[in-house]
Amino acid sequence: MIKPRARDLGIPFEGNTGTHNAITDVAGVEVGYSTIIEGESARTGVTILHPRGKSNHDPVFAAWFPFNGNGEMTGAAWVEEGGFLEGPIGITNTHSVGIVRDTIIEWQAENNALFQKWSCPVVAETADGWLNNMNGFFVQPHHAREALGKAKSGPIEEGNVGGGTGMMSYEFKGGSGTSSRKLPEKLGGWTVGAFVQSNFGARYQLTIAGVAVGQYLTEHCAWTNGENPYKREMGSLIVVIATDAPVLPHQLKRIAKRVSLGMARTGSLGGNGSGDIFLAFSTANPNAALAGTRETVDLKALDNEQLNPLFHATAFATEEAIINSMIAAEDMTGHNGFSVKALPHDELKRVMKIQ
Repeated sequence: MIKPRARDLGIPFEGNTGTHNAITDVAGVEVGYSTIIEGESARTGVTILHPRGKSNHDPVFAAWFPFNGNGEMTGAAWVEEGGFLEGPIGITNTHSVGIVRDTIIEWQAENNALFQKWSCPVVAETADGWLNNMNGFFVQPHHAREALGKAKSGPIEEGNVGGGTGMMSYEFKGGSGTSSRKLPEKLGGWTVGAFVQSNFGARYQLTIAGVAVGQYLTEHCAWTNGENPYKREMGSLIVVIATDAPVLPHQLKRIAKRVSLGMARTGSLGGNGSGDIFLAFSTANPNAALAGTRETVDLKALDNEQLNPLFHATAFATEEAIINSMIAAEDMTGHNGFSVKALPHDELKRVMKIQ
């Protein structure tokens, strides 16, 4: 089933998208899901992103940035130290990080995909413990393998799928979302794609395309009844940024920081209880990991003065990906009968005065 996206409702966003308005607009990137909806308490899953596709194991330059670190992203220390991402990226729920990490290593070993003799996979999480019983440990190795194997390019699903299955945002149903920006040729013609697992924000904060809609959409709030700006913000946001622009790890760190601005454009200011952790990588510079060996590698990099369009594209794509995750999501009831409503499209259009 094709689900509507934010632009389908007439919501205006800044910048021009790529063909699919997805992270997969960056050539080579593939995304796969395993979705677990079983019984009354299993509402979870696994998302996998292959930076160069499942058959190309060449490392990519990468960097990470923890806007607020009340969460987990394994492998981040080696990304910081080495400047490379060496394998698939996993996203799941908080208590399933370990099993997804271990399964990625097994998959790498079986597919001759280990760049070194050891592996420190990047696996990130957000907590789905309201809709999903995280202590049920429903994610198993075969789910991670399913997501690894089913990853594809082109248009991808959003909302209640993969690691985002049981997530909430701004006290509406959240989940998996994506968007992209294609820069004009005069600015390099590069593509920037964002993928989010959104599970953060209080209702009163929600802002869409500059409109403070959360102050009007106050029904069916999970916790705050749409008010109290000093109530603790709960939840987390994981964002992966991909680009084909030739940028180096220290420049990717700067790009990853700009995800925070895309998050803020949707209304959130971040909270102590939020794990907002962002990763950025570049598919340019193939064979870059061989630099420093006896191989000759011709590295390319943009001048810092050329980064502004990439910064802007990152913020814009992140903003739209978050809203897409909510627009595509559907009502869900899960663990202990807890229920959350999806963002109501017609009411949203009324508040935003969209015909």
